[in-house]
Amino acid sequence: MPYSKHPTAIVETENIGEGTQIWAFVHILPGAKIGAGCNLCDHVFIEDDVVIGDRITIKSGVQLWDGVRIEDDVFIGPNVTFTNDLFPRSKHHPGKYANTVVCKGASIGANATILPGITVGQNAMVGAGSVVTDDIPPNAIVTGNPARIVSYVTQHRQRDVKTLKPEDPLQELPDTKAKLIEFPEISDLRGKLTFAETPGLLPFTPVRIFMLYDVPGKDVRGEHAHKELHQFLVCAKGSCAVVVDDGQERFEVALDRPTLGLHIPPMVWATQYKFTSDAVLLVLASDIYKAEDYIRDYEEFMELVSK
Repeated sequence: MPYSKHPTAIVETENIGEGTQIWAFVHILPGAKIGAGCNLCDHVFIEDDVVIGDRITIKSGVQLWDGVRIEDDVFIGPNVTFTNDLFPRSKHHPGKYANTVVCKGASIGANATILPGITVGQNAMVGAGSVVTDDIPPNAIVTGNPARIVSYVTQHRQRDVKTLKPEDPLQELPDTKAKLIEFPEISDLRGKLTFAETPGLLPFTPVRIFMLYDVPGKDVRGEHAHKELHQFLVCAKGSCAVVVDDGQERFEVALDRPTLGLHIPPMVWATQYKFTSDAVLLVLASDIYKAEDYIRDYEEFMELVSK
């Protein structure tokens, strides 16, 4: 037997990887598949149609129902509740249960509830007691009921990304492909004026212009990269936060004044969130809209970056 189990555990499946530890009063049904190097703590229950990857930690009091898929290196805290039926009735079973996927490296805090059909993105973190009602993007930190994005994690996942504040010097930004540019400001009794021109302050000649506004503060925009397109973001009114990720570094910048612009070159994953109610985000693009230029899957993005 390549794994170890406590005498009180009931293990009905033969699909368990080497080095997995199964502790007291765990019950695993015959169809479940468990990877290598996992740690299943006391009082964990796992149904038939469950697939668990390698190096998973599942703390006490967790039940994994049919349709749950857990990828490698995931942490699931005590008493996390998974569900697989939005409209459960006693003795009435759907033909197929919804698949719930927790992607590689994600962590779910104690007593969180995950609704059926949800995908928790790669390296995401769910705060203790949160109720997850919608998909969570890769690297996002969510808390609350319903769970909302409050931050993003660093490349190493231990802490939040650093947010550049208005008083911080621009040279303190990490060395990423994205760049901040400060515009000149002219002020007199008639008000203030700021400007940019190309060639000069703008890193490219704009071909397309669009604006984002009336975005609810709980919503997230972007969550994609471009293969060839350059973008330049300025929050002309109000403020928002932008998380940029070039596959090596990840940081968050607060766009909170019309004199501060953010250049996002190709092959940089960008997410905009924390919109104030009056925010108007102006975006300049180097080309017309081309659907084929978008990369909307984070894992695909990381694969392309690695090449």
